[in-house]
Amino acid sequence: MEKFIKPYCLMPGDTVGIVAPAGPFDPKKFMKGKAVLESMGFRTFFDEGIFQKHAFLAGTDMQRANQVNRLFANPAVKAVVCARGGYGSMRILPFLDYKTIQKNPKIFVGFSDISALLSVLYNRCGLIAFHGPVVTTLANTAEDNIAAMHTVLTSDIILEVKPEKSIVIQPGVSSGIVVGGNLTTLCHLLGTPYAPNFDGNILFLEDRAEAPYRIDRMLTQMKLAGCFEGIKGLFLGSFEACGKLDEIFRIVQEIFRDVNIPILSGFEIGHGSMNITIPIGIGATLDTDRQILTFHEPATVTTDE
Repeated sequence: MEKFIKPYCLMPGDTVGIVAPAGPFDPKKFMKGKAVLESMGFRTFFDEGIFQKHAFLAGTDMQRANQVNRLFANPAVKAVVCARGGYGSMRILPFLDYKTIQKNPKIFVGFSDISALLSVLYNRCGLIAFHGPVVTTLANTAEDNIAAMHTVLTSDIILEVKPEKSIVIQPGVSSGIVVGGNLTTLCHLLGTPYAPNFDGNILFLEDRAEAPYRIDRMLTQMKLAGCFEGIKGLFLGSFEACGKLDEIFRIVQEIFRDVNIPILSGFEIGHGSMNITIPIGIGATLDTDRQILTFHEPATVTTDE
């Protein structure tokens, strides 16, 4: 996007809406995660319909899409945090009111299956979105993770992310807009009107419970489809329960062996015990020498600007 929209950062006492655009969730974890949001100094709001179940989904496609649409249209709601990933976000993409979303920009947070929404909100609306914890994972997350999320959502800092245990897969330094998220979800958007464009971007990928051959198959499909043409860099988050990390890194190295870009792994983002909140749609520099991702500007604006 040549033009993008930054949401306002959150202030103490602001109302955070909770939405379930994908799978159903554990009510106990939900209430515990809701309490974590409130401990950050926010009020919470959600439709009672959030607890619906429709087979393996948290309600019908229209019910889930309307939850998202109503929260964006509600002026009292200053941010939207997803209850859970799972599966189902891509099913509601045709039913979202993109004009209303674009006219009412606000912080939107989630990960895993929610990557479909993060991608489309940026590509369709130009809205900076946030890859970060969902409500049910907040229930059992570390204090450091909560603090990191709070900092990103409540201030206009320029974020720097440095993995504690990074591995350089390909050396280099490059800059571009940060995009991406869950590999499986992004791969399944191929061939649809909502397929993301990575040209000129720094791509982020993570996943969970996918065998190495499946990781290889998805990356190969995306490469054959031309997804990686023009890509400026790649950084990897957690690949929980995906087999040996060395094998995942070998696969990535093979797929990108003919692409001259920096590739850095080890970021504590995704399905691991830590899931640092990062913006999707902001320019950054990936530097494998310093082993750091440095964003170029804040992802939010303050209300007094």
